[in-house]
Amino acid sequence: MARAYSADTARIKRMQPSYSHILSLEQFLTQLDQFDLVIDVRSPAEFALDHIPGAVNYPVLNNEERIQIGTLYKQESPFAAKKLGAALVSRNIATHLENYFLDFPREWRPLIYCWRGGERSGAFTHILNRIGWKAMQLEGGYQGFRRTVIDGLEESAQQFSFQVICGMTGSGKTKVLQEIGALGAQILDLEGLAVHRGSVLGNEPNIDQPSQKGFETVLWNALRKLDSSKPVFVESESKKVGGLHVPDALMEKIRSGACIELRSSTQTRVSWLMREYHHFLTDTHYFKQKLALLTAHYGKVQIAKWNEAIDAGHFSELVEELLVKHYDPSYSSSIVRNFPSYDREKYVELENDSDMAFAKSAKAIMEKLKS
Repeated sequence: MARAYSADTARIKRMQPSYSHILSLEQFLTQLDQFDLVIDVRSPAEFALDHIPGAVNYPVLNNEERIQIGTLYKQESPFAAKKLGAALVSRNIATHLENYFLDFPREWRPLIYCWRGGERSGAFTHILNRIGWKAMQLEGGYQGFRRTVIDGLEESAQQFSFQVICGMTGSGKTKVLQEIGALGAQILDLEGLAVHRGSVLGNEPNIDQPSQKGFETVLWNALRKLDSSKPVFVESESKKVGGLHVPDALMEKIRSGACIELRSSTQTRVSWLMREYHHFLTDTHYFKQKLALLTAHYGKVQIAKWNEAIDAGHFSELVEELLVKHYDPSYSSSIVRNFPSYDREKYVELENDSDMAFAKSAKAIMEKLKS
């Protein structure tokens, strides 16, 4: 009897994959880009809040099912929850297999994770491995990944050095930053990552900002692709970009960087802002809603005057007044306070808002910061 048992055990072991299906967090950092697909099996709501960059969502429990299982777990018993959960998970995995995975070759290699690297991702990984794919399960799941992001941002604050492009609102800092990137230098576009232009009027139309966790993830992902031995160009920003907070350690390091100012005439800034914020000229109701946020600072009378300018179509005059009255004083008071390396004598002049002028200013900034 013992001999038969041993034979059965040996046969079962031979049927198991000959490699570990658990990917440690240490391996994750070096192997993330080597997988054919990263699969997040959490619910769509969990996925929307934050996820590993490039991951796709194939939930084994949808939002309603996850709530249902959680309620059953608390109100009846863990065993009852596991029974129903297993049925739902099995059904959903089968659906994903039939709808999305049948055409993948044997060599296909996915990485799978859930909230803590437990039962949901374990079930999915097991089934894919039994089919014959070499699926890996992320140790610690999303929570382990989240710790990696936090630690990585702290490390980046220590490792990287930054070259800061300063300049008043409308001076074209973002455009110049993009031109610098096109010239082959390393850039970190905080506003692009935050999906916001960094002022009360700065949110992108019809596009929501990511969650705070999501912002930190894309920030971590951007930094991990850069070379810490070379400088990174970045715009001068406040601690908050829209509703999102730049991590304190990283913000401190950015603010300690060498600064150069991009200067533009008021006429050029007005022209550039009219192009960049054209959606306000076509959706005047939305423009008025945003200006209403300044009521506590300027009072109802001033807001009413600005609304009258909108109704009259006097956009150039209004933009210039907003620059002179609101944005420029705020910039002047904050730049010296927050960027100790700021020097008024270190600047580049933007001739106008043409593509050629932006390219010329980008080259000039790179040359000045080399000296």
